[in-house]
Amino acid sequence: MHDAPLAGLHRLVWTALMAALIAVGAMVMLPVGPVPVTLQTLFVALAGLVLGPARGAGAMLLYVLAGVMGLPVFSGGKAGFAHLLGPTGGYLFGFACMACIAGFGGLRGREARDTAIRLPRVALALCCCLAGLGVAYLAGAARLMQVLDIDVARAVAVGVLPFLPGDVVKVLLAVAAWRFLAVRRLLPR
Repeated sequence: MHDAPLAGLHRLVWTALMAALIAVGAMVMLPVGPVPVTLQTLFVALAGLVLGPARGAGAMLLYVLAGVMGLPVFSGGKAGFAHLLGPTGGYLFGFACMACIAGFGGLRGREARDTAIRLPRVALALCCCLAGLGVAYLAGAARLMQVLDIDVARAVAVGVLPFLPGDVVKVLLAVAAWRFLAVRRLLPR
């Protein structure tokens, strides 16, 4: 009976921690064109894997809410609702979807509660993260097309292709970190 409130608090702390890590990931930035390179992809995927679909997306939405309320958490230390309407606003929406989709890959590892996170579970987690990344790219490219008034080919050339190799590496790192936490039974309850 006494564990229920603590488990809820534990999940809440993890959600806030993942939102903070997403913000830190936005600060590690390399400006290249209209879409900067950041470490957000790593922490968005990790949030989904660690927290599950709903809480993973919730961590991303908490991060967005902090930025909309004026905290300088968006890439380059930006803040405000206007950032959501800019060329990179689609990625922020897409990242919430990515965290949700990635969360389905982490569920089995949490439900099993064993130390044997074997290849099929890791492969599922990786596939879910990559599918989520695809959705984030789709939302981001769509917003780029709208705001910059460019065609699909140009949006993909500017907002997807330059980031694909690095984002795949970040997703691999997120899956490795999730597996590390799962094997050591450090995931939220």
